[in-house]
Amino acid sequence: MRGQYPVFVEFPPTLRRVVRRLAVVAAGCALAGLAACGKHQAAAPEPRPVVSMTVHPDAHGASASYPGTVQSRNTTPLSFRVNGKIIERTVRLGDSVKPGQLLARLDPGDYDKNAASAQAQYDAAAHRYVFAKQQLDRDTAQSQANLIARAQFEQTQDAYASALAQRDQAKQQLALAQDQRRYTQLVADHAGVITAENADTGQNVQAGQAVYQLAWTGDIDVVSDLPENAIADLHTGDTAQVTLPALPGRRYAAKVRELAAAADPQSRTWRVKLTLEHPDADVRLGMTANIALAPASAAMGANGARQDAYTVPATALFHDGNAPALWIVQGADNVLQLRRVSVSRYDARTITVTDGLKDGERIVVQGVHTVTVGEKVHPVAPLHPEDFAS
Repeated sequence: MRGQYPVFVEFPPTLRRVVRRLAVVAAGCALAGLAACGKHQAAAPEPRPVVSMTVHPDAHGASASYPGTVQSRNTTPLSFRVNGKIIERTVRLGDSVKPGQLLARLDPGDYDKNAASAQAQYDAAAHRYVFAKQQLDRDTAQSQANLIARAQFEQTQDAYASALAQRDQAKQQLALAQDQRRYTQLVADHAGVITAENADTGQNVQAGQAVYQLAWTGDIDVVSDLPENAIADLHTGDTAQVTLPALPGRRYAAKVRELAAAADPQSRTWRVKLTLEHPDADVRLGMTANIALAPASAAMGANGARQDAYTVPATALFHDGNAPALWIVQGADNVLQLRRVSVSRYDARTITVTDGLKDGERIVVQGVHTVTVGEKVHPVAPLHPEDFAS
């Protein structure tokens, strides 16, 4: 044959049905693979974990918190009233003392001699007074009997008056010398605690030079220096809340007892003294304190509505342009929103926000420079919540 023709092979019907089924299965698998691949490529990334916290207003509606120091209301330096050399000290720093307790002594040698000399002068003046009194009694009787001249009697009266004055003078000199000898002993005039030692044994001190500092037992004050914007509506008798970092979880009520009339010329701050109403035995002098004030103007907004203050970690602070801002975790989808806020106080680890936050909102407190507006995140609680407690 010169030409070739295609040869058609006739498959049995059963084989043809098997081939068609295999083709359908292969096509289905290919489509399923393409669909699975498409889904894998279109899957959204997992939300980024961010450390966040829920904010609540500061307790008691305080609009600002300021540092202070626990002090005794009355603190006095203790000093000798005479000069001398310290030969003994009976108390040390931190000791509690009672009224009349001996604290230190000076060398009394010179003062003993002065007292002995004054005693001798007094004894001589007293003897002359006794003689002048006897002479006056005799001359008085003789003058009444006209046995002596009037001039002689007047001389006797003058001698008596002089002896009386000399006796009284010597008596006062003796009392002064005895007082000076007694002043060589330094005693406590009030119950309290020794808070400072300013002189040591063997040291020569002048009258009035401080040897100890005594903090009286009794009322306890918290002293703070406030800026100008904190005293505008602060008055004597206003209430405040005091917390002590050394005693976490405790709050103490206090009242403003004294407010400085003028600012300190160096720091330009006003000193305020608050009295703790019910301090317990754990409150120690010298402890640092945080004072939460609630003056009217600081608690009111421009529209007259009361504003809450929120103390948040400084690490949460971001900026929207030149304005301070915070990242807010919004809604059930946890979408980030950058919101401007008003900050009334900047501290080393915290800031106080007075406008822009609401109770119960969640803010980002770490990694604020790594997130973007509209990003979905996964809020995570801080590893150490106490570090972020407001």
